[in-house]
Amino acid sequence: MFKKPLDIVAIGDTTTDAFIRLKDAHVTCKVNTNDCEICMPFGDKIPFEYVKVVKAVGNAANAAVSGARLGLRSALVTNLGGDQGGKDDMAELQKNAVITSYIKIHPNKPSNYHFVLWYDVDRTILVKHTDYDYKLPAFPAPKWIYLTSLASTTYDYHMMIADYLEKNPTVRLAFQPGTFQMELGFEKLERIYKKTDFLVVNVEEAQRMLKTKTRDIKALIKNLADYGPKMVAITDNTSGAYLYTGEHYYHVPMYPDPRPAFERTGCGDAWASTFISALALGKDPLEALIWAPVNPMSVAQFIGAQEGLLTREQLEWWLNRAPEEYRVKEI
Repeated sequence: MFKKPLDIVAIGDTTTDAFIRLKDAHVTCKVNTNDCEICMPFGDKIPFEYVKVVKAVGNAANAAVSGARLGLRSALVTNLGGDQGGKDDMAELQKNAVITSYIKIHPNKPSNYHFVLWYDVDRTILVKHTDYDYKLPAFPAPKWIYLTSLASTTYDYHMMIADYLEKNPTVRLAFQPGTFQMELGFEKLERIYKKTDFLVVNVEEAQRMLKTKTRDIKALIKNLADYGPKMVAITDNTSGAYLYTGEHYYHVPMYPDPRPAFERTGCGDAWASTFISALALGKDPLEALIWAPVNPMSVAQFIGAQEGLLTREQLEWWLNRAPEEYRVKEI
């Protein structure tokens, strides 16, 4: 039977997140910066409100589910352990209509499990990546590869992905780098950055990557684009997001929350994956820029990165009710 081509193949690590809702904590920030720390008594018993376990998440899994919700043929390339956590993750992905044919199960390895310290509307995540034997599976050329967070042992795996992209020039690459990928730097991942059609990071990540303290958005975007990406987006929390198309700079505000945000884990993933999904559906970059902030608004109303992800019908419902000031502006 003829199968429709893949729209998106998301590549990255998958985890289970245990959200621990804190009650006795406080946040301290350095003056005039976003450099903040969560603080709790040391060597004490600290009460918490409750725990909620969310399965099959992580940047790539979130992107794959986002694409599937929006009606795309969305696949995930990842590694899972042979434990109950891996079985639960697989079942959750399949429930969300993600194509799981390219997921590798490692019978003698554990699945990733992270702890999310949730205080107020934000979170601090305790992460540990299992050391899997990373191999790129064979899959038919999709419209987009969505590459994101991977373990610190995966440099050779990145080179396999670069090989694939160079052998399949019609495949477009969206890159949402994780911590290890940022630490590798531009030189070691030069082949990836040169093949990147769309790079997306937040302001603080852009500063870290470029080793600068400037918050000049145009300078940050242009400096990132100089390493090869054809389009660059920078998100800036409640200040909205910025897009550079190679010629012009644009800004889109945050889609207004219908009520105060509940928890913001996965909002960045929702923004980036919605933008790429819109492009995969044939939208132009400015239409995609209008789509992208809607999903994060919904995600922030729920616990975890996936429960609030919208279907295309739901997203268009919100777009049709957007306030007049919600529009893209050239800057």
